[in-house]
Amino acid sequence: RISISCLLPASWHFSISPVGCPRILNTTLRQIVVIGILAAAVSLLYYSLVVIRNKYGRAYRDKRFHRYLARVTDTEATDTNNPNLNYGIVVDCGSSGSRIFVYCWPRHNGNPHDLLDIKQMRDKNRKPVVMKIKPGISEFASSPEKVSDYISPLLSFAAEHVPRAKHKETPLYILCTAGMRILPESQQKAILEDLLTDIPVHFDFLFSDSHAEVISGKQEGVYAWIGINFVLGRFEHTDDEDEAIVEVHVPGSENKEAIFRKRTVGILDMGGVSTQIAYEVPKTVSFASSQQEEVAKNLLAEFNLGCDAHQTEHVYRVYVATFLGFGGNAARQRYEDNLFTSTVLKNRLLGKQTGLTSDSPYLDPCLPLDAQDEIQQNGQIMYLRGTGDFNLCREIIQPFMNKTNETQTSLNGVYQPAVHFQNSEFYGFSEFYYCTEDVLRMGGDYNAAKFTKAAKDYCATKWSVLRERFDRGLYASHADLHRLKYQCFKSAWMYEVFHSGFSFPVSYSNLKTALQVYDKEVQWTLGAILYRTRFLPLRDIQQENFRGSHSHWRSFSFVYNHYLFFVCFLIVLLSILLYLLRLRRIHRRMLRNSSSTSLWIEEGLPPQKIAGPL
Repeated sequence: RISISCLLPASWHFSISPVGCPRILNTTLRQIVVIGILAAAVSLLYYSLVVIRNKYGRAYRDKRFHRYLARVTDTEATDTNNPNLNYGIVVDCGSSGSRIFVYCWPRHNGNPHDLLDIKQMRDKNRKPVVMKIKPGISEFASSPEKVSDYISPLLSFAAEHVPRAKHKETPLYILCTAGMRILPESQQKAILEDLLTDIPVHFDFLFSDSHAEVISGKQEGVYAWIGINFVLGRFEHTDDEDEAIVEVHVPGSENKEAIFRKRTVGILDMGGVSTQIAYEVPKTVSFASSQQEEVAKNLLAEFNLGCDAHQTEHVYRVYVATFLGFGGNAARQRYEDNLFTSTVLKNRLLGKQTGLTSDSPYLDPCLPLDAQDEIQQNGQIMYLRGTGDFNLCREIIQPFMNKTNETQTSLNGVYQPAVHFQNSEFYGFSEFYYCTEDVLRMGGDYNAAKFTKAAKDYCATKWSVLRERFDRGLYASHADLHRLKYQCFKSAWMYEVFHSGFSFPVSYSNLKTALQVYDKEVQWTLGAILYRTRFLPLRDIQQENFRGSHSHWRSFSFVYNHYLFFVCFLIVLLSILLYLLRLRRIHRRMLRNSSSTSLWIEEGLPPQKIAGPL
């Protein structure tokens, strides 16, 4: 005999015996069905939980992995009716003009490990809320009282897009760059004073004394570095094994263990006048001399992007250096000035006429083959004709790097901390992109060997052939004849700055040249608003302190709570069902016992003991 028992709110059991099996099965069929249903429900529940966990887990990982991509590619109009959106305004006062950028972000998620999800505001037509005016703010150095009127159209433009109810809590930052830096301090102060006095009278934005300033080239570089890494999602935390990580010795905590976090990217930006490099220095740096250490203090920036000053997971040490005169156009001008001076001197010493007439031009290896050019200085004209020798051009311009024999130095002998080339990644903007893409069509992943071959072939191609290709539209749409003529020189200059100046090996394969990131131009103003609003999440964290740092649990809480309720409901339902079956079984036994007793009495037999339920 096989006995099966179940202890539930209504205890019950049944037995199966080889004798009289059909009758027993008929009496316990419902119980067998209930057990089958219970087993099927448990199996289904287990299967559902496994599938849902895998599905949501994968979706969660994908969401984290592609979060920055979704942020950048999001071109939907900003929902100004959303009361949970916050806004911020940055005015970039440059040398040639001023631009205003409006940013927005939802409420912070309450996790102190995460940064604000800031993105550029878009109008009803899905266009970025940006406006530019000319001239530069430095043009008002002699009449600072007119500055507030000059900048008023920009602020009115922003006021039209930011909801009126949000004005008083919307921070406004007016940050001045190159043009203002060259002005005397007294004129800078007068311009800023006019802004601080007049703007609060006409606009309700959150605007204090620290919100208007002239920022240094170092600050601008740090903001650019922050903006690029934020867009690329390098400040987010991840447990994905595929993500590149780096060991970091957090500044100010040398006695603590190193931490591991996402590897950030460095940036290289070569404009027309200057070249800038910025990258994280993850480990404590050493100096060759006390003088070098003193210089390094002005080149290393240490800052905390997190909202909690006591947390070190968002503390970064970034090296930023700007080199005036090392931009593409400025370098060509320096080259031509040196060429003119040295040629005139040689002509005097040797009695030659090189470059003085078009029939006896100076043979310039940095111009395409047979391309003609002129240098005009002090009323004199020097004629050039290209020979298209890329290697010789590189050799000639190497002294312009102004390298020294001191260790850990770059352009102009400026201190540069070591780069861990095996575990690093850089993005090259502006001239780094133009040199590789406009004519050579090699933008993107940089390969020194392929770039050198393409540059050699271009330089050695006759100018007439290059012109023909240009007329047929084989080059980038924005490439012009100026680009064609000086592409050979700029290719050599970019190559030497990168490999000789900054000492990147020719085998380095982690440089990406780009004009934009995910089809969007990333401005340093994004880094500025991110850095200057870094403490705002504290307000939301205090309001939602119970959530703490359990961001992972929050992502699954709905799923888990839903199925926990389902399990409880199923258990209660089955308990009620089994209890009712138990009562029904007891009721039937009582009826049978009553019927048997009546029958025995009628026949005159003594009643027999019948086993009651266990």
